[in-house]
Amino acid sequence: MAIISTKAIVFSSIKYGDTSLIVKCFTLEEGVKTYMIKGVLKAKKGKLKAAYFQPLTQLQLTASHNNKGNLNSLREASVSIPYESIPLDIIKQSIVLFLSEILSSIIQEEEKNEGLYNYIETALIWLDTHNAISNFHLLFLLNLSKYLGFYPDTSNSDASAFSLLEGSFTNSNYEKLTLINTDLTLFKKLLGINFDAIHTISFNKKERQTLLRIIIQYFELHLEGFKKPKSLDVLETVFS
Repeated sequence: MAIISTKAIVFSSIKYGDTSLIVKCFTLEEGVKTYMIKGVLKAKKGKLKAAYFQPLTQLQLTASHNNKGNLNSLREASVSIPYESIPLDIIKQSIVLFLSEILSSIIQEEEKNEGLYNYIETALIWLDTHNAISNFHLLFLLNLSKYLGFYPDTSNSDASAFSLLEGSFTNSNYEKLTLINTDLTLFKKLLGINFDAIHTISFNKKERQTLLRIIIQYFELHLEGFKKPKSLDVLETVFS
């Protein structure tokens, strides 16, 4: 059993019994790890506090990793990057809840992925420190696909359609699972931009919902076992 010190991002926490939590984290050093944290819900003193394990909180951990697929134990934890606005903003909280559900579902590997970790870390800091965030979740998911291996191929972007199944532009606009016309125009607005350019694009409520459902469908087609998040309806309500 190895003692590891690592940065980590909380993906989910589930109450276990009356006093404990089972917490799933994405660690910088060893990918996804799940921890049993006994007694944390009743402890008033100690190194571990239940507040540390809210969705997408960024932590510094010292942990015992058994590397056998079982629950690991946490020795110490502290918040490495405190959020200033996310805990106070209902829209940002809804975005975080939605994204944590997706990330927990699709990232399962117990191995280091520094590029993916740094992307999530940087994006969350951006969300916490900016106000124009109504399209953040759309761009976050689309750019996340780069690290998952299916970002849209933009080499033929002047074509009349985009195949969600193939992940590329095409002139065969009569096939199923193909974006054309207005849907294609909306989708292309997100391609190739980063968070600092997000203020340059604007969508109304209906367009934002359409785009989100397109991106969710794109993920469903390219990630085996991916399911529409339960928190999707909550997010759409917040932006309505």
